[in-house]
This record gives sequence, C-alpha cells and structure tokens, in this order.
Amino acid sequence: MTSGASIPQIGLSTTTTEPGLTGGRLDGIGVYSRALLRYLPQAGCDVKPLSFGPAASLSVGRPMPSSFPLATLRDLATPLRQQMDVDLYHATDYRIVRMDRPIVATLHDALPIVHPEWCNPRLRGLKNWLQAKAARKADRVIAHTRYTIPELVQAFGVDERRISVVPCGVDEEWLDAPAPEAVQATLAEYGLRPGYYFFVGTIQPRKNVDRLLEAYLALPASVRAQRQLLIVGAPGARSNETLARIRAAQQNGENVLWLDRLTSHEQLRHLYAGAGVFVFPSLYEGFGIPVVEAFASGVPVIASNTTSLPEVSQGAALEIDPLSSQALGAAMLEMARDEALRKRCIAAGRVRAVELTWRETARKTAAVYKNLLK
Repeated sequence: MTSGASIPQIGLSTTTTEPGLTGGRLDGIGVYSRALLRYLPQAGCDVKPLSFGPAASLSVGRPMPSSFPLATLRDLATPLRQQMDVDLYHATDYRIVRMDRPIVATLHDALPIVHPEWCNPRLRGLKNWLQAKAARKADRVIAHTRYTIPELVQAFGVDERRISVVPCGVDEEWLDAPAPEAVQATLAEYGLRPGYYFFVGTIQPRKNVDRLLEAYLALPASVRAQRQLLIVGAPGARSNETLARIRAAQQNGENVLWLDRLTSHEQLRHLYAGAGVFVFPSLYEGFGIPVVEAFASGVPVIASNTTSLPEVSQGAALEIDPLSSQALGAAMLEMARDEALRKRCIAAGRVRAVELTWRETARKTAAVYKNLLK
C-alpha cells in the first residue's frame, strides 16, 4: 500500500455530494457518499475525496485526472488505465473507469436496466450498456441488500462471489430528538402543524407519489383537515404528470404541501420529528434510506411490501401493497387512529434504526477494502 501497511488510502467518489453539481439537494447516492466521507476515517481509512466534474464547481473532492466522458472514451478506445495515487478507488455512483488500482463499486440497484421506463430516456440504451460494461471492471461490488444481488448478477454480469452486502444507515444523532423549539420553528416556517403524513424522495414514477396522493385525497375530510400531507423531494425524470397532480390538489384547496428545494440537513430532521406518520409506498428500492431516518426519528412507518423494503424494515413498518391506493389509504387511516399500533411501530422502528447506522456502514465498508488489499 502506498500509505503504509495499516492505514489504506482510499480514493472516494464524491461527485454526488458537490453543491455546485447538485444544487445542495442530495439524493440517496449523495447521502451515502457523504456518510462514507464522514465515517470512513473513524474506521481506519485515509480518505481522499475525488470528483468527476468541472474543477470550478468542486468544493468537496479534488478533480479526477480527467473528466468522466473523456475517461470513458479512453476506456472504450484504448487499454490505458487511469492513474491514481491511492491504494484503492471506491466508485459510489456507477461512474467506473479502468484504473491502475483495485476498484470497489457500490451498485445501489439495477433500476436503469430492470426498469428503463422509469428513467431518463435520453441515451438510456447507451448509458445502460456503459454501466454494465463498467461494473464488470470492479474488483469488488457492494450491494445494500440481499434482495439486489440476483438483479446485479443478471443486469450487470457481476460475479456473485465478488458481492458484499453492506446496508445503508442513519447518523446516530438522529436517535436523539432535536430541540422542540427548533422543530417548532421549522414547522412554523413552512406552515405545518405536527402530526402530518410525510414522504421524502425524488419525485419520479417508482416512488409512487401518485398513489400516495390518491390515497390521501380519499381519506375522510375530517382526517385531511387535521393532518396535512407533506412531500419533500426534487423533481426527477418523468415526473411532470405527478407534479401536475400535486399542483392541482393544492389549487383545489387540499392540505398538501410540496417542498422541492429543501437543502438543510437540520430542517429535514425537524420535519421528520414533526411528522405523525411516514409513508413510503415506493415500487422499487435497492434500500430506502428515508425509512431508516423515520425509524430513528420515532415516527411510525408505512412502507411497501416489495423489493428490498421488507428486508430493511424487518417487520418494523406496516407493510402494504404499493399498487393498491385503497390498501395504502386504509393503512394511513389505521396508523392515524390506532395508538397501540403506532406505539408498536415506533418501538420496533427505533430498535431497527440502532442496528443501521452510518458508523456501522463505514466499518463494514472498510472491511471490504482491507480484504481486497490483503
């Protein structure tokens, strides 16, 4: 190892955390990358943040030796390897090119290949081909759940023996309730009353916000008057119809609030703390970080009974068929009215959240590095 036998130097992909490239609104990959950047040093790694992107936009990482498009073209045209001054490079965002060091790649899911109809259609076929080709360059692959392993093997052609499962997590500070006055201030800023239904995620078809909105609007008027629906998430690919439905509900005077530009980590914690029920009816997830954030915040969770979510929740959430807005609405009503059910879900969620911390994610990730560098 270039940095000594005991402390490996890790080149960590941080492109998805760069404020100049993301506008400060992190998606799940950005949250994951930022967490590794924070906790890997505590797990015995010397971390060198590296980013693909215009150098003028970078504030977290250092620019890679060449841009991602240039490195990709070089990869396709020649056998030359990108030179790195680290012991190992960890690609957290599917941007994988041939390098002269071992590569660990986190493949969060196989969504673009398994469900291209939910993704940005622009050059989708070419992007999928490049991603699958690039994934096979990784010496080790990290998946977040056992559920995703067969899909990664089939979609990317990855050798299952090279896959390690390392779950995502939550910051331990989320296990402690934020100051009540801070929560009240954030809720007042956005015109919220405690006890609302809450959803967090990029607005895109697989997040199933259309059925969430349909289920909410079908609730009794007295319930809707008492409990707002708060949706937090930036617009994603193929989201125009969903956004139009949200705006139509607002124009009709419904108790629906959409925050599309929230960038404050602390305010997000406050919004979880003020929620009465967290609802996550996603059709497809490789993990589902918001579910764990809600568990840690002491909020009862309704989640889909599909893909990786049952593995993540381990029975701590009230599981529903995400294809049925009626089932979703019934669960929302039950969770609001049944105090015993709420208490059971809150207690089980807290237990599960303690098991899923970013500190533990970093420890297991460091073990993957050290095993590869033996």
